[in-house]
Amino acid sequence: MQENALTNQSATAHEAWENRWQSESGRADWLNPDPDVAAIVPLLHSRNCHSILDLGCGVGRHACYLASEGFDVHAMDASPSGLEFAANQATEHGLEITCRQGLMTALPYDDASFDYVLSFNVIYHGDGEVVARSIAEIHRVLKPGGLFQGTMLSKRNANYGIGVEVAPNTFVVSDAGDGDKNHPHYYCKAGELVNLFEDFELLSLVDCEHERPGSYHWHLVAERL
Repeated sequence: MQENALTNQSATAHEAWENRWQSESGRADWLNPDPDVAAIVPLLHSRNCHSILDLGCGVGRHACYLASEGFDVHAMDASPSGLEFAANQATEHGLEITCRQGLMTALPYDDASFDYVLSFNVIYHGDGEVVARSIAEIHRVLKPGGLFQGTMLSKRNANYGIGVEVAPNTFVVSDAGDGDKNHPHYYCKAGELVNLFEDFELLSLVDCEHERPGSYHWHLVAERL
């Protein structure tokens, strides 16, 4: 029953993003790398990071950017349309990325495969069980001492508490105002986030407001213990 629940949550979220990635307008806001990702590149080079996983790569904005910085990039997403666009973008710019379809709760990679895992605006799409499973998978595929960079939804976010609470701290909003709708979103406070990442050493944790007013997200960088 638990596996079916996880699968159903994932299928709903993936359908929403698959539909978005098929249109030019849906991709428009997801083509440029986030400044936080660009800012971590010097640290990755200083730590001799080589192998990178962009988990939930979408249309490849970060995968292509990181490939242009000389990293060995693996891009994973559940959306065939997103992966196809990412692969085409890489080819168009003379970059090499390895694309693979998969789920964040069951990553299709061996243990200790990567020096750095990036997951931007991805792993909070589910309830607490989905989030915990995804974090465990990230820990599994990271090398000891490897870095994780990602985002989580803050309880300061304007959508927290709106819609139907389908599980603790997890809400489904019929329309979140940005097209990201009809599937679960998990929100947390700083202490709850620290507990979720108990097998990591948190190096940075900032509650950031994105472009839309009230769209607070935790931005974190953590080292795998």
